[in-house]
Amino acid sequence: MHNAYSKLFLLIDGEWLSADGRDVSPVVNPATGETIGEVPHATRADLDAALASSQRAFKTWRNTSAYERAKVLRKTAELLRARSEDIATKLTLEQGKPLFEARYEVASSADYFEWFAEEGRRVYGRIVPPRNQAVHQLVRREPIGPVAAFAPWNFPAITPTRKIAAALAAGCSVIIKPGEECPATALEIARALHDAGLPPGVLNVVFGAPAEISEYLIASPVTRKVSFTGSVPVGRHLSVLAGQALKPITLELGGHAPALIFEDADLESAARILAAGKFRGTGQICLSPTRILVQKPVHEKFLDLFAKATEGLKVGNGLDPKTQVGPISNQRRIDAVSDLISDATARGARIVTGGQRIAGPGLFWQPTILADIPTAAKVMHEEPFGPLALVLPFDTIDDALEESNRLPYGLAAYAFTESARTAIRVGKELDAGMIGINHTQMIVCELPFGGVKDSGHGSEGGAEGIQSYLTTKFISQV
Repeated sequence: MHNAYSKLFLLIDGEWLSADGRDVSPVVNPATGETIGEVPHATRADLDAALASSQRAFKTWRNTSAYERAKVLRKTAELLRARSEDIATKLTLEQGKPLFEARYEVASSADYFEWFAEEGRRVYGRIVPPRNQAVHQLVRREPIGPVAAFAPWNFPAITPTRKIAAALAAGCSVIIKPGEECPATALEIARALHDAGLPPGVLNVVFGAPAEISEYLIASPVTRKVSFTGSVPVGRHLSVLAGQALKPITLELGGHAPALIFEDADLESAARILAAGKFRGTGQICLSPTRILVQKPVHEKFLDLFAKATEGLKVGNGLDPKTQVGPISNQRRIDAVSDLISDATARGARIVTGGQRIAGPGLFWQPTILADIPTAAKVMHEEPFGPLALVLPFDTIDDALEESNRLPYGLAAYAFTESARTAIRVGKELDAGMIGINHTQMIVCELPFGGVKDSGHGSEGGAEGIQSYLTTKFISQV
């Protein structure tokens, strides 16, 4: 076990429960292949205890004033900032991303707690003027109830935080199952909440076989709301389970984001921004710009600039301060990226740069650009979720929009242009929940995060982020 990595627990009803007597799974540092920890799996009895405590704690937490709830969330933000270096190091050890990205993610998580501390104090109802003056009509916004939340491994701090902070601010209790690959980061967030004075049972953290835990928690009558971030197939399955139980679900699923480069764009800036944006998180980001569509007159020039910017990126262990691109997080993604590249090249695609696994320990892959990709290639339809970018030419804005909207995904899209007219049109006509014009940085606490079509529904973050954890009650009184 790495000396900077901590022992792992479950958190149930305010108690830290060890792996003793429980099944475990290894936590592997993707940069070294070293097993750095063992994550305990919750038993059925553990899940029952979590559900019972979540139900009990909800009754107390919902009746805690928004003012007092905000104090706990603000204190949590303070603790996360004070502990940032330790948490970021754990995040990098278990997930692989460069330390500067991990630090930013922990800082962003603190921002989310601070943001929702204030949003929770501004959950307003309203008085509706009656037709009969003897009637008093009141609309209240109330917490929906205990939440079952499921978070992935690619953003081990931000994705759990968006769910936890919004739900707690609304007055809900939460049982969260973070990714088993990256458990320590979520546990440190839970520890900050615990130390900030969150009452026992308001937050429970469990790990285990994802299908078993999700099916059990969603089916329980205790759970009143579900939130999931992850793949489209799993999202479909959980949506069915939630539908059968008549429970609302927020889904943030995959993407295959287009980035449109028009001939009037600042090509050097676009190439630099997209190289940084595409290979941030080693491309394991659902809003990663992947299908880069370039207007034909500037296609070759942009491709050359983009390749040079990509080749200048330093790949390595995330703990090395020079590293800009870390390892792929697990062997499954290595196999998937390798398969997509092999399929594309077999169909005639050209490797512009990269294309190979980097020799040595760890799961490192060269940042890769493909060109001349036929539409039949699998990578034109499947999200690569790795360090793989596709560069494709287009003639007109209509062609670019048609290709951009061809897939069933609709999480993020990007465009680079100096034309206000073009920017307005693509902003209106791209099928995506989030659109970046001339930049790719769109994850901040005050803005909504979510997609359309197969990329899910509902928003996290922003003023919208708290709404799905609230229900509406109308009171009419004579």
